[in-house]
Amino acid sequence: MIDCQELSKQYGSLVAVNNLTFQVQPGEVLGFLGPNGAGKTTTMRIIAGFLPPTSGKATVCGFDIETQATKAKKMIGYLPEGAPSYPEMTAKSFLEFIADSRNLKGSERLHRLDEVYELLHLKHVLNQKIDTLSKGYTRRVGLAQAILHDPKVLILDEPTDGLDPNQKYEVRKLINKMSENKIIIISTHLLEEVDAVCNRAIIISDGQILADDTPKNLEAKSKFHNAVSIKLSEPSQLNAVREAINSLPEIISTEVDEHSNQLIAFPDSGKIPLQAITELGATKGWEFSELHLESGRLDEVFRTITGGAAA
Repeated sequence: MIDCQELSKQYGSLVAVNNLTFQVQPGEVLGFLGPNGAGKTTTMRIIAGFLPPTSGKATVCGFDIETQATKAKKMIGYLPEGAPSYPEMTAKSFLEFIADSRNLKGSERLHRLDEVYELLHLKHVLNQKIDTLSKGYTRRVGLAQAILHDPKVLILDEPTDGLDPNQKYEVRKLINKMSENKIIIISTHLLEEVDAVCNRAIIISDGQILADDTPKNLEAKSKFHNAVSIKLSEPSQLNAVREAINSLPEIISTEVDEHSNQLIAFPDSGKIPLQAITELGATKGWEFSELHLESGRLDEVFRTITGGAAA
């Protein structure tokens, strides 16, 4: 378990992290969300043992990150923002150096190196210097060093930054697989990443926790939760359709996106209007090119909670 109790970090008069208390259990993938400068990276660096807190305490798998730093760090794989930091080394020599620093030896060393080469598709770039790699491959080398010693805890700062859509999919799939028996904390500005891999999300701003819940429960706080998104095969019918849908008792209001000709029907509290709209459409002879129930929009919840600040 990761256990953070009243963590704070100050730089002079600037309070970067303000009295944070939370725990993370094995099997949890925690998404750390917040505007730029919210304190996400500072908190992760404290937990990883790379930055001492001004006050408060954090333990990792029972080891205090300050008084038992060596034992705590053995439990952690850390991917910092911008890693790795040895551009003159080849990917292979860098990862072998990390294996040595993690005290991996013999057959275990060879097995772990081969496994991360395979998992992160690095074999054909192993002999390239890191400073010649693309941003995506550099990020993958950084992730490889974080998981090389098979740690119980992973702390990943923007793990898919710079990756193309296929690479993001592969990394997210790997995170999902590893989450079965690890504690994983991810800092990301990609809200779809939280949906894809996290089973819990903490939203922070100005160094304070504003929300702590599952992504699904956070989405349920969105005004779009259980709203119905509609596109018509004949956009000329939009005004008539909107007027008819507004008359349904399940609907409290509607909005139209002028650019996409998409109609959003918002439900009255506790109601799910999809069936009523479907039946009304069948009666009226409407042809829908799109008709679906929304679970909610995490980006809208994020903006509401943080006062409109960018992730």
